[in-house]
Amino acid sequence: MKSAKKSIAKIGLSLFFTFVSCDKDSDNNTEALTETKVEVGTHKLAAYSIIHNSKYLVVFESGLGDGHSVWNEKKIPVELSTQLDVLTYDRAGYEKSEKDSKPRNINQLRSELETVINNFSNGRKVILIGHSLGGMVIRDYAVKNASKVAGLLFIDPSHEYYNQPSQEEENMLYNLYKANFGENFGGTLEAREIIEDSQYMATLPHLPNIPVIVISSLKVDASTSESDKQKWFKAHELLKEGVSDFMHITTTKSGHYIMKDEPNLVIDNFNLLLSKIK
Repeated sequence: MKSAKKSIAKIGLSLFFTFVSCDKDSDNNTEALTETKVEVGTHKLAAYSIIHNSKYLVVFESGLGDGHSVWNEKKIPVELSTQLDVLTYDRAGYEKSEKDSKPRNINQLRSELETVINNFSNGRKVILIGHSLGGMVIRDYAVKNASKVAGLLFIDPSHEYYNQPSQEEENMLYNLYKANFGENFGGTLEAREIIEDSQYMATLPHLPNIPVIVISSLKVDASTSESDKQKWFKAHELLKEGVSDFMHITTTKSGHYIMKDEPNLVIDNFNLLLSKIK
């Protein structure tokens, strides 16, 4: 398993590193989270929540290759639940969620996110936290559900300005996931759509004018150059178009998994975002 992760990471980092997460070995700690199965039409998704009817609902969206448990290693959902209701879930083909035969593109992922949120929001606005590919999913949700979103926290999100994989690169990634995790694994099915995802995201309008914070990793290592990171930074800067309350935070202490390397940076910036929307 770990050798597979290294192979995927190597390709992901050298070609389009911020599409790829893949942390299948994450601690599956669901302490204090209640599991619920959500029907989304053709399949059911596993959702995990702490609900005490707060003003807002905080929703976590994971990256390509990751289920909900990636957020639990540093107990970020439990930490945030002291202030607000929290919701994590597994997309189709991850962990306890059922698989789906439809193309697992951003439009489909966003549609299912809408259903999951509707099962828990009870009319409340949501605060969305998205990592890597999950950043594209929450962008699409926010654009199509502007009146339902109070704020956005992006953690090293994928962006079409940077993430422009070739067909060869997509095939390599898809085949690696398929060989190591199976053809029905969520990451495998989502990897088949990454070219279309970038094209789709380029058609979206700007984010709604709500508070937005982006945290970018600018850590340079053997797999990423300074020029790569500068393009990555510029991609994230594009998210501020049309947004009057926008903050862009950078770190050189963390790699792509900022929430694991610097969980307090994520928590502190969530609290800052919350202070803007209370």
